[in-house]
Amino acid sequence: MLMLTDNAVTAIRALTSQPELPADTGLRIMAQGEEIPSFQLSLAATPTEGDEVIETDGARVFVEPMAAQALSDKSLDAEVDDQGGVAFSVQEQAM
Repeated sequence: MLMLTDNAVTAIRALTSQPELPADTGLRIMAQGEEIPSFQLSLAATPTEGDEVIETDGARVFVEPMAAQALSDKSLDAEVDDQGGVAFSVQEQAM
């Protein structure tokens, strides 16, 4: 199962806690491409049927089935730049 780093949890909570968004909003991850998968991320009010739902310290992530398979042994991390922009990255899980 995809793991979330502390930085990712903080970034996801910041993105999903905006007052105009529903309380249960999460970050949805979808796979794009099959041979070398890339991923699309977006905010979603609810998971789609079949999504794997990951909840860690108030951060919710909805991972569509193809992405869940590709990310099952990975960790999601995040960095925030000086302008407040968030960049997510995928890395191997630490053993």
